[in-house]
Amino acid sequence: MPRAGLTPATVVREAAVLADEVGYHRLTLAALAGRLGVALPSLYKHVRGADALDQKLAALAVGELADAVTTAAAGRSGADALRAVAGAWRDYAHRHPGRYLAAQRVPAVADPEHVAAGERALGAVYAILRGYGLTGDDATDAARIFRSAVHGFVTLEASDGFGLPRGLDRSFDQLVATLDTAYRGWRSA
Repeated sequence: MPRAGLTPATVVREAAVLADEVGYHRLTLAALAGRLGVALPSLYKHVRGADALDQKLAALAVGELADAVTTAAAGRSGADALRAVAGAWRDYAHRHPGRYLAAQRVPAVADPEHVAAGERALGAVYAILRGYGLTGDDATDAARIFRSAVHGFVTLEASDGFGLPRGLDRSFDQLVATLDTAYRGWRSA
């Protein structure tokens, strides 16, 4: 019999907290079962296995990231919106390192919640790019450049990959300013 009050949503939320505490790659079903105070086989009443948990955790994380970036973008445009969204992205990665890594999973077509969350997050970026006059294939390329640049920075930052004695905030601001310059001067290939 499942533990009273334990639901699939509770399991995923607790997995998110645990992933942030111990690291996404150290999140195991056994550790999660221990945290929840249930035997490992009992956990399968709420989640079908490690891959299913990873999928649901990714959907949760992408939804949270989408909320953060859409809130940051609200009422802004151009460089101001770009800075706000990039900053919200970075802040989410800082506050939720395990969830952030989980969010890198490509949405499963069979999971409409995950697909919708991904579309919301990407939609915030596309809205900014429309303000730069970027649409269609140009917007796709520009969105990939945004994600690659911001994700690369926050990933290196999280792993202490920047060894030079310059402040990281200043470097991040320069990265965003460079994206703004690139988008303003965009020329289709």
